[in-house]
Amino acid sequence: MRFVATLIGPAADTLTGTLLAGAGQALKTLGADAAGPEWLAEGEAADLAFDDLDPDQADAAIRQALGDAQIDCITQVAENRRKKLLVADMESTIIEQEMLDEIAALKGIKAEIAAITARAMNGEIDFADALRERVALLAGLSEDNILAMAQRITLTPGATELVRTMRRNGARTLLVSGGFTMFADLVAAALGFDQVSANALEFSGPPGARMLTGQVVPPIRDRSDKLDQLTRQAGRHHIQMSETMAVGDGANDVPMLLAAGLGIAFHAKPSVRETVRARVDHAGLKALLYAQGYKTEEITAS
Repeated sequence: MRFVATLIGPAADTLTGTLLAGAGQALKTLGADAAGPEWLAEGEAADLAFDDLDPDQADAAIRQALGDAQIDCITQVAENRRKKLLVADMESTIIEQEMLDEIAALKGIKAEIAAITARAMNGEIDFADALRERVALLAGLSEDNILAMAQRITLTPGATELVRTMRRNGARTLLVSGGFTMFADLVAAALGFDQVSANALEFSGPPGARMLTGQVVPPIRDRSDKLDQLTRQAGRHHIQMSETMAVGDGANDVPMLLAAGLGIAFHAKPSVRETVRARVDHAGLKALLYAQGYKTEEITAS
């Protein structure tokens, strides 16, 4: 069949046969030729293949049938479902933190910085301007103290499986961040990303006593850089855009999410959820593997 809807629960035993049957009936009610469910992970993720119905209509019908159930749904064309390139945002996507907010705790202004971050990620203010404003407020912090904040990093559930499963199956993986290289490089190395793009903080002073100047080393990596990295990597490795996947949560991720073959808004800000067609609101990052048709036995964390 030409299309597939993937239903994904946030944990084992959250996706029931009753919910699947209701979703399938919703498709048939609209005239779809719908196949029976195929489990990808028993009680957690399943496919509903269908034809004769627009994917957006199918998505809306399934979401209505699911009601208040905390189940994600991604509908797409079945062709080129398994992607050859992953471009992933880092903060609040691959990791659970916004590291600039964490750094701000060193100066006791985390709430103030976090408020600016939230506005920038929701597209209310320009990302580059907001980045400069926040970094300027942190001038004078030591490089060693900032780097120590890496201890606060926690990976989003499913991040390891996502990167390593896709790499094992031949995909390229790229970590892109409006955050900073001193953290992005560590995360990329830990997970095995092929490449990383992020901003660099400017420090001055002798080795061992370098202090943050309050400046970001130009050029600032913003939404245009993320989109450029996606298209450049696809071109360099002869990958069709339909064979690419991008994931992110903020307004600066939107251009790459819209350009990718499958762009997923992950636990995203309201303005992003309203703009990007596919989204994951409840599950972890393994949802991106289920969306590609990977089954439990194909997913690896090693």
